[in-house]
Amino acid sequence: MADDHHPIELRGVSKRFGDLVVLDDVSLHFPRGQTTAVIGPSGTGKSVLLKHVVGLLRPDAGEVRVFGTDMATAREAEIYAVRKRIGMLFQDGALFDSMSVGENIAFPLVQHRKDLDARRRRERVEEVLEMVELPGRYDYATSALSGGQRKRVGLARAIVHQPELVLFDEPNSGLDPMTSDAIDALIHHLKEVLGVTFLVISHDIVGTINVADRIAMLYQGKVVASGTTDEVTRSDHPVVRRFLSRNLVLPEPGAPGVASLPRIG
Repeated sequence: MADDHHPIELRGVSKRFGDLVVLDDVSLHFPRGQTTAVIGPSGTGKSVLLKHVVGLLRPDAGEVRVFGTDMATAREAEIYAVRKRIGMLFQDGALFDSMSVGENIAFPLVQHRKDLDARRRRERVEEVLEMVELPGRYDYATSALSGGQRKRVGLARAIVHQPELVLFDEPNSGLDPMTSDAIDALIHHLKEVLGVTFLVISHDIVGTINVADRIAMLYQGKVVASGTTDEVTRSDHPVVRRFLSRNLVLPEPGAPGVASLPRIG
């Protein structure tokens, strides 16, 4: 099948809004079981790409294949079926403050797992709360959570229905450096434990290097780098090197050594 190795494939995707070209003939693939980060300056098309993956936008040209379904031409029922296989951590958490922590996390189960009764839903929520290091918080008020706790609850909700693909929209946005490092470590750990495919949209270069197996960089709507994290940090493309060198000490292209940055233990 087309999605055996690449749950997401973009083929010649272009998108414009009026005179503004946001994506320009973008072709990328995202390997199964790996974490791929899409990076680039603000306004370069990262979030627009993500919206194409979940079917919120359709391209002007090209194909957006998710689990083999072309989201560019799929019917609403087909798009809904694909979305049931995806979890998403939104940039601002997108939690319902009127619901408890547990009710927020259980929301996808209520929507998509009609086979689970209330007891089994709670058991599953308690399980993922343990995974995101918030045990015993089921009945806590969501409005009382810190920024880092909201991210963890959002992450728990993204994985509670056992998706095959998890999307992260700026997972470190609004967090202090220590909390950001903790979220990066948690994402890294969960990818190893769950063995599913992660797609991360991020402007946090150090965090991205720490969690990503692969990196794709967009610049002015085009792909200017794509490959393993090591390959991209060794790129000789001037835009890539200028963007990454703001936060990293990069090796010279082709030279031994690695980029200087913190590593997750």
